[in-house]
Amino acid sequence: MPRDLDPRLLRAFAAVAEELHFTRAAARLYTAQQALSRDIRRLERELGAELFVRTTRQVVLTPEAERLLPYVRRVLAAHDELDAARSSREKRPLLVDVGARVGTGYEVLRAARAEAPDIEFVARFHSGLTGAAAEILAGRLDVSFGRVAGLDPAVLARLGHLPVRFERMAVLLPASHPLAAREEVPLDALKGETLYAAAGNPSTAEWTDLATRLLAGRGIRLADPFPEIDGAEEFVRIVGRRGWSVLASTEFIEMPGMVLRPIVRPVPLSPVSLVWSRGLRHPGLRVLREVADRSSRQFGWLERSAGAWLPDEDARLMLPAC
Repeated sequence: MPRDLDPRLLRAFAAVAEELHFTRAAARLYTAQQALSRDIRRLERELGAELFVRTTRQVVLTPEAERLLPYVRRVLAAHDELDAARSSREKRPLLVDVGARVGTGYEVLRAARAEAPDIEFVARFHSGLTGAAAEILAGRLDVSFGRVAGLDPAVLARLGHLPVRFERMAVLLPASHPLAAREEVPLDALKGETLYAAAGNPSTAEWTDLATRLLAGRGIRLADPFPEIDGAEEFVRIVGRRGWSVLASTEFIEMPGMVLRPIVRPVPLSPVSLVWSRGLRHPGLRVLREVADRSSRQFGWLERSAGAWLPDEDARLMLPAC
């Protein structure tokens, strides 16, 4: 007997066995009688046994069919339970980590909610794709946004990802800082500064890696590792106490007493992708992917200017979907 049998063939067998009539069984399965007969013959070949004796007046199960029927029913019941579990999972809320109430992830989530109000999207606000990826693979989160090039290749191989946007990088400065009066800050003007880029926070390792690449050889110091800072008030207090400026994105929450200025010459880019677990089936994921892809094309989110800075690996992984 073959190890794997097509459930469709087993359903055909069960329907005929219970109806003892090919026409009624075909109607029950919403298929043509000819197709049903073909499926039964195929199953008999795979089993190496005759299942039914057909006459002009009746259909009778063979002894082998009577022996197998209870097992087939149990297999089909298990398939039905699996389908029900999958259906239930697809109807559950979709957990989406957007990092903050600003930026690419939040914009895509808002548009998805407007487009599919019948789907329950539940937002999470925890920064860092490295941490989010671990939560996705552990089954505690469904979707996140961030820089996929900073993930461990073994982790990335288990994730699906869609390029969405290049956010411009910026510097968050104390309002009293001499550079705060400028509308844009040249990268070289930050020479001698110490920039905080979440070093010491394992959840945001991909961001620290991007900062390290950008600042290398420019005389700009990366702040030493520091425990994760939780909350805007504590963030401003610690940054001010330590005299740090902060490497950020232009898509950043407002910080009291600080100003956000885009970085130029070059224009460094922070790549953002939509990320999910491979094999995830949920209508909310389909909507998020459609909205993200459409927004990227409509707003030119994946366009790069001639003066942009981006690591080669990021550029490769952010190639737009054709």
